[in-house]
Amino acid sequence: MLQAQLVNRFEQRLRGLHLPVNVEFWNGKRVSLGDVPKLTLVLRRPAALRALARPGLGKIGRAYVEGDIDIDCDIHDLVEFAESLCGPQQVDLKKRDNDDWKWWLHTRLFDRRAITHHYDVSNEFFALWLDQQRVYSCAYFRDANDSLDLAQQQKLDHICRKLILKPGERFLDIGCGWGGLIFRAAEKYGAHATGITLSRNQFDYVNDQIRTRNLADRCEVRLLDYRDLPEHEPFDKIASVGMFEHVGKKMLPAYFAKIYRLLKPGGLVMNHGLTSTGLHSGGLSPDVADFIEHYVFPGGEIPHLSKEIELMARENLECLDVECLRPHYAKTLWHWVERLDARREEARALVGEKKYRIWRIYMAGYALAFQRSWVSVNQVLAGRPLPGGTQSTPLTREHVYCG
Repeated sequence: MLQAQLVNRFEQRLRGLHLPVNVEFWNGKRVSLGDVPKLTLVLRRPAALRALARPGLGKIGRAYVEGDIDIDCDIHDLVEFAESLCGPQQVDLKKRDNDDWKWWLHTRLFDRRAITHHYDVSNEFFALWLDQQRVYSCAYFRDANDSLDLAQQQKLDHICRKLILKPGERFLDIGCGWGGLIFRAAEKYGAHATGITLSRNQFDYVNDQIRTRNLADRCEVRLLDYRDLPEHEPFDKIASVGMFEHVGKKMLPAYFAKIYRLLKPGGLVMNHGLTSTGLHSGGLSPDVADFIEHYVFPGGEIPHLSKEIELMARENLECLDVECLRPHYAKTLWHWVERLDARREEARALVGEKKYRIWRIYMAGYALAFQRSWVSVNQVLAGRPLPGGTQSTPLTREHVYCG
């Protein structure tokens, strides 16, 4: 009886929204809505009704990942359907998150396991849909038609120019991924570059690339937590790209204090990371946040930009420049998920159907989140002042856009 009521409620919701869709139920029932349906939704088992009768984006994502539903369509049509089904407002940006419980998560062991969970899936899997340099962070599109490879190279140069990176300088990349930034810093800008990562797969790959590129005299990578970096040889320039959101809100004061101690007086740091567009919220609805926590980024937390700048200032890191790259990340994510879909059979062979679905729906969902301004991404350039408070930085930004 209850099952029949849920089916009827779901059908009525679809009809009321005028969504062009074919629906197939586990018992063989079929419903066709609209003149030219754009997708086919298959409910594999009754459990799917729990996600669809009162839908949320996170609930739909979980049902898709667990195989309760199949959705046969283009990824853009899937996201459009899910958002239409759930309604336009999924996020209350004025609501205060209740995430203080996470303070105890970010031990060295937990963070290492969280990084392994996300990044050590398979180097070959990431290579299917990332650019040639395997840069797994927001690209920088000077033109809307830029290729992903060009946009990622532009992003690496954008960071190096903001840091005013010079030959012979000691450069640190916290959370170096597959090494794209340290290789660019060494090969084009002549820096002595060090990268750190908690991912064994990334560490092995970067070491192999250092040998292949003959960069042993200018590059090194360490399998190391940022908290354990020695401080006796500080760096001229530091970058942290896409790692900030893994630190944890309660750990951010210690994180920026560590960066201050690792940076020479007069040195510059670029912190490039996700931020919330709500002052006190993480930018995601509770069911989406639960999906991300369970399947994608265990322990991930994103503060508001104002909190990031405040915490930098508390550790005597002076904010010098801020740039929002939110539209760029939406484009980057659509590039990634389209490239993944183009090689879906290879992806399934490498990581299995479930992980393929996780990455497909999470990247498409985050593309939507950036488009809707639920979350953002910012590059914050800061400096450790010289004695007397001076900074040896140019008066304008011309050096950033000269390339």
